[in-house]
Amino acid sequence: MPAPYTGGCQCGSVRYRLTMEPMRVAACHCRECQRQSGSAFGMAMPVPRDSLTVTGPTKQVMRIADSGNQVTGVFCPECGVRIYHVLPSAPDVLSLKPGTLDDTSWLRPDRFIWMKSAQGWVPVPDGVTALEGGT
Repeated sequence: MPAPYTGGCQCGSVRYRLTMEPMRVAACHCRECQRQSGSAFGMAMPVPRDSLTVTGPTKQVMRIADSGNQVTGVFCPECGVRIYHVLPSAPDVLSLKPGTLDDTSWLRPDRFIWMKSAQGWVPVPDGVTALEGGT
């Protein structure tokens, strides 16, 4: 499905429009993504910062990732859904949470990252690159 894409949080307070294709789609198996998603992994979809327009109020929280990098998460202050996160090392790129898209039917990760902390019961699909660490 080609751009543009739309999405938002659960309560509808935050909406966005993405005008470019994602750089990739990844499933991150680090412990923090497991905690943030409440599941076995989190998903990340890097996109150029200038391709995303967000409307509605957002809040930010900063944490240190397993890699040692600072990560700033941007989320809806009403329902708590993470919309994207950003790294200081890549200020022109936002890592959109693809589960917030209105249509997720076309999503398929092209890589699994931080497999060294993956749950043992999560299989790696055929054709998907699996990395012990990030990127």
